[in-house]
Amino acid sequence: MATSDATAVSTIRIGTRRSALALKQADMIAAALRQAHPDVTFEIQARDTLGDRDKTTPLPQMGKGLWTSEFEAKLVAGELDLVVHCVKDMPTKLPPGCVLAAVTEREDPRDTVIFREDSACRRLADLPAASIIGTSSVRRMAQLRRRYPALRFKDIRGNIDTRLKKLDDPAGGYDCIILAAAGLKRLGLDGRIAHYLDSSADGGGVLYAVGQGALGIEMRESDERVYRLVQTISHKATMTACLAERAVMRTLEGGCSVPIGVETAWEDGGRTLRLKATVVSLDGTQAVDVDRAEEVPGLEQAEKFGEKVAAELAALGAQPILDAINESRVVTAATS
Repeated sequence: MATSDATAVSTIRIGTRRSALALKQADMIAAALRQAHPDVTFEIQARDTLGDRDKTTPLPQMGKGLWTSEFEAKLVAGELDLVVHCVKDMPTKLPPGCVLAAVTEREDPRDTVIFREDSACRRLADLPAASIIGTSSVRRMAQLRRRYPALRFKDIRGNIDTRLKKLDDPAGGYDCIILAAAGLKRLGLDGRIAHYLDSSADGGGVLYAVGQGALGIEMRESDERVYRLVQTISHKATMTACLAERAVMRTLEGGCSVPIGVETAWEDGGRTLRLKATVVSLDGTQAVDVDRAEEVPGLEQAEKFGEKVAAELAALGAQPILDAINESRVVTAATS
């Protein structure tokens, strides 16, 4: 990278999706950057992606980079200077010339359960058999089938407001939906949360998506000026944990639609990272779990730690589960 004074950048063009949540998140990043660099102009440029435009194709069939590839093309072409993503939407292998330069402090990464407004239920365990859960995530479905085999699942697409409206519509057919806590909290909708999901027994034993709750800043690898700007708002503990999580997925060659769940937490005053990871078959009948803790002083060690956890998952039988999922996806795509 060529070196130069970061303040020499006069205007930074920030790419983001056009949804209310994406715009809110980009505004948060832009506000933090403006506070750190008052002499620089930060301009948000929003656009819809293929995932926003196509509301019918099941997400697992739409491939990797669903929410990111169009922005990455503009980054490489020099039409944008950085892009704000949910880290969970980012492929673990970025295109040549692009780099995950910073990750800001993580919001609550857990999944949550939201019931219809007229529901008396407060926990998943309260639901009667054959109740309908709304989610488009195979990770969520697989883990919930493992813990609650009597429940049923129905695809649901759209932004958060759209999904809540579909849930509350008596004709919608949903008893509850699963959404990430982070998005609900950023939009001030966390009052709808009835039940937080996590690795505990009360949390249903459900782990979250790699990178969930964290916002990542992607940029051109060669742009040292922008790199210096974004380092002022990066959160080392969050970025370290996310890199470990992403290394698990990348090593297992899983995409964002593969049922790999993780949960990370810092222990011993921030010296030790505990990483829980799970791989579950689509029907919930097969699963492999790993729970490891290790001192992780830096980003390089985080990657190596994630790779070790992935290797342990594979040794315990994760790869045949993932291979079966990928094979079924190929067959489904070929016959659709």
